[in-house]
Amino acid sequence: MRFDHDTLAQRVRFGSGAAAANLAAEVASLGVSRLMVIAAEAERELAARVAAGLPVAHWHHEVAMHVPVGVARRAREQAATHRVDALVSVGGGSTTGLAKAVALTTGLPIVAVPTTYAGSEATNVWGLTENARKTTGVDPRVLPRTIVYDAALMLTLPVELSVASGLNALAHCVDSLWAPRTDPINQALAGEGIRALHTGLPAVATDPGDLDGREHALYGAYLAAVAFASAGSGLHHKICHVLGGMFDLPHAQTHAVVLPHVLAFNAPAAPDARRRIATAFDAESATKGLAQLRTRLHAPKALRDYGMTESGIGPAAEAIVAAAPPGNPTPVTLDNITELLHQAWEGAEPR
Repeated sequence: MRFDHDTLAQRVRFGSGAAAANLAAEVASLGVSRLMVIAAEAERELAARVAAGLPVAHWHHEVAMHVPVGVARRAREQAATHRVDALVSVGGGSTTGLAKAVALTTGLPIVAVPTTYAGSEATNVWGLTENARKTTGVDPRVLPRTIVYDAALMLTLPVELSVASGLNALAHCVDSLWAPRTDPINQALAGEGIRALHTGLPAVATDPGDLDGREHALYGAYLAAVAFASAGSGLHHKICHVLGGMFDLPHAQTHAVVLPHVLAFNAPAAPDARRRIATAFDAESATKGLAQLRTRLHAPKALRDYGMTESGIGPAAEAIVAAAPPGNPTPVTLDNITELLHQAWEGAEPR
């Protein structure tokens, strides 16, 4: 056994019902006095409640999927205008992504308060979209200093979005098992992440108010993101980045649709990964375990349901082949990626 593993330096405060207290404690420990709180309009009231009593210099509510360059520019301008010295993000992956875009050019520290299972808060990966193309990169400045996890904040997250967001987290786990920098440590994290999500998501789907289910899902999503941050972007994420940037598809639902097709594509050539996934699902095989979970969750099935046109499959396949990571278990060709996209677009069973 021989490998190099990087562990990202980050504090995690995990406690249901403790978001406001834990956020206040973090702000005090940073010694900052002019916060910029980033929250989408849908989280405006929640952010006001969580950040009540803190020294907020600016409340910023312009948030968009895939962080368009123009949205990032305006957020950076507001940070400069209000002379903020720290960022607080309250929301899902798009909100965290915007905070990262500001931190990328300013170096401002981020305290992230997630309200979905996106996992962006635990990675040093940033993404920006311009002219229908999403660009991603890695930079230590964008890694939030602290994550404040509170499963109680997710009790009102609709089941449909909880499922899509949770399957996005599951995709982090699966992709981490064959990504370019995969190693035994992040493989172990990914396996435990799959197990926790497999426990939590059905509980949430059955009873959205099940706090124990929410906590399991949130714990699994964090492990998934830590594994992904170490292992890097595998084929699944390259596909979803292309599709999201090119067609402005919803992030979580795109991951949820694409995941079973990538698993079926790679599993035959990745025996160790497929055994680990099957074990985590307590299933006969990796693909059957995922299929059974998706059935229980009534998971999203087809890209065409979210606005992708069939005519976009060809251009997307070409872009994915160009971006595919080296060393993917199954060799990537234009033909097999085109077939994969057709299946995902139609909502067909993975082959």
